[in-house]
Amino acid sequence: MQRLFICVPFVICTLMCLPAFSAESSVDPAVLAAQKQRIDVIKAVSPSVVAIFGGAGDGGGSGVLVTPDGYALTNFHVVSGAGNFMKCGLNDGKLYDAVIVSIDPTGDVALIKLLGRTDFPAARLGDSDAVQVGDWAYAMGNPFLLATDFQPTITYGIVSGVHRYQYPAGTFLEYTDCIQVDSSINPGNSGGPLFNDRGELIGINGRGSFEKRGRVNSGAGYAISINQIKHFWDHLKSGRIVDHAALGATVTTGFDSNIDVAEILEESDAYRKGLRLGDEIVSFAGRPIRSVNQFKNILGIYPAGWTLPLVYRRNEKKNTIYVRLQALHTALELQEQAGQKQLIPEKAPEPGEKKPRLPMPNPHAKAAPEPPEKYKHLYVPKTGFANYYFNQQQQERLLQALSATSNFSDRTGTWTLTGKLGNGTDFILTLADKGVGFEVGKDIFLQSLEADMFVDEPPGTGGLLAALHHFRLLLSGQSERFTDFYYLGSERLDGTNEMVDVLIATQTGTISRWYFNKSDLSLRGLDFYLTENSEVCAIRFEQFQTLNGQKFPGELDVRYGSRPVMKLKVERLKLDPLENSKK
Repeated sequence: MQRLFICVPFVICTLMCLPAFSAESSVDPAVLAAQKQRIDVIKAVSPSVVAIFGGAGDGGGSGVLVTPDGYALTNFHVVSGAGNFMKCGLNDGKLYDAVIVSIDPTGDVALIKLLGRTDFPAARLGDSDAVQVGDWAYAMGNPFLLATDFQPTITYGIVSGVHRYQYPAGTFLEYTDCIQVDSSINPGNSGGPLFNDRGELIGINGRGSFEKRGRVNSGAGYAISINQIKHFWDHLKSGRIVDHAALGATVTTGFDSNIDVAEILEESDAYRKGLRLGDEIVSFAGRPIRSVNQFKNILGIYPAGWTLPLVYRRNEKKNTIYVRLQALHTALELQEQAGQKQLIPEKAPEPGEKKPRLPMPNPHAKAAPEPPEKYKHLYVPKTGFANYYFNQQQQERLLQALSATSNFSDRTGTWTLTGKLGNGTDFILTLADKGVGFEVGKDIFLQSLEADMFVDEPPGTGGLLAALHHFRLLLSGQSERFTDFYYLGSERLDGTNEMVDVLIATQTGTISRWYFNKSDLSLRGLDFYLTENSEVCAIRFEQFQTLNGQKFPGELDVRYGSRPVMKLKVERLKLDPLENSKK
């Protein structure tokens, strides 16, 4: 009996310890390491995930911080009903004010700015072109608005597909080149981040394939690629309603499975550069084209106005052109999507025509809450902009840089430039309020500024004298004389050179695009258009020199389209203040 008494506790103890010992020993260390890595990634990225709530406390969605000063990405359809000021919760348990910055109704992207800190935890951007099917993917956000404590919900899965194309669903909202995941994406996840297993942001979750468009997750969610958003980043910081690009041509699958041009607009840049009906599209923006959706995918990830390489084949010969992309939508279409339809009429009513009826106000509509008093100045309404305040900030940044080196604000009178052309011929160029004169050899050309009619002078330049009139207005600080003046965003200069910030100026139908090097903000040149669809007069500035105490381009390289026209080598610059020019 004594022996049995000793053995029973031993057996009980062994039985109690055995399951725990077996469970620990049966777990592969690699599994534990993977689990730890998942937990570490989630801990690292969770502070950047934003729970967004409408300013009136209704509705909401998700977002992700991408800069320490508070810029956060989300979906357009999340902010479209949230008002200009929102409330945003972070996993520190605090609620922050936020203001709308810009919207991209086509790409379903919006940029907001959280306020009150300059050290927000920002996500690290990854490279969505490096994403592969089978990669692990974390979807994070606020599905069903569950995160009342602002702790994000995390779902985990794999990348199911890349370079997916999703047709517009009811609106012109279009998902191009997007990432498909089986990580659960439910209502409320919209605008939230998709991370890879290194904690890098690779996409913005936005759409799911729900059963019969109901609210049942089917394991097929779609994220906007972060590389698309990188292309649009400076456009998004402009405070505008951002547009996407069109080629001015449509494509179709030919009998030999090639992708051929089906239609093309004669006023498009692609047509001017030589693309024609029936040409086979070989590659676009450096990517081979093997389907119509691949073509749409590439168009969808670039902003209007960018210049991209396109290779086409005709009669077995390949040709490479650089094409400036045109806008996908009209300004009115974008404003309608942004709820600004009532701000401007499509056209002025003709005599005798009834005035357009304004929409009746809804007496039951909930009034937008007043923004916090200390942040009111951060929102400036203007037609065509989501928030004009942020465009003003970008304009000021570039104009201050220009003024620091080339300040001609006290020289608004007549300017006289003398020098030689590239072939040694003398020229005299006179820029004044009433007109622009150009004397070269025995020839004299004139652009009058009194009739508000800009012409192609000298002929075959695309309006060089009109372009130089814009040049004088900008350098002398008279941007208020332009009909419209705003910051556009950034792009690669001429499609192949450095990234440049772009300012747009318009006057009586003419358009100039001003290019500033993004690194040092130096002025690199301009493109000028007599009309929206005319061929470009491109002027590039070289060899800056000091004239009259200010930096001024020593050489102006002029092209018409892709054809070189002339080089103006400036030797002297005489400036009159406004008072002298009036005498």
